[in-house]
Amino acid sequence: MSGHWDIGYVYTVHLDPVVPPFGKFYLLRVMLSKGCELDQMRYGCRIYNAQCSCGYGCKSEYRYDNNDDCKLALKGRRSDICSRSKPCLNEGSCSQISSEPGFKCRCEGTGFYGTYCETPCPRPDNTLFRGQFPYECVVI
Repeated sequence: MSGHWDIGYVYTVHLDPVVPPFGKFYLLRVMLSKGCELDQMRYGCRIYNAQCSCGYGCKSEYRYDNNDDCKLALKGRRSDICSRSKPCLNEGSCSQISSEPGFKCRCEGTGFYGTYCETPCPRPDNTLFRGQFPYECVVI
């Protein structure tokens, strides 16, 4: 499930099955990401964590028309900056995008934010932090 809040962010809800040794349960993840204008949204596919992932999102990220186009691009990953240089730090996830610099790091859930997931998230009790709280640091 995904949607849009009127704060310039897109949220996506994932329900992931987890099967540890003692039984099965589900993990609910809510991810916030910078949004784009409605006319820049589309259904398409993208390369995410070395796999094709299809869904609804910004044109710059969901650059492939369908899963077959994405898989063809995945075969030619030597030109993919995510697999070639691994720019995301601190366990951030890399997505190949069409706009410069050719990748976007997803830092949600890592405790870091920034272009490369390089900056530690401010602590809620940090009274010295000024500015907008980074969406990557929101824990729900």
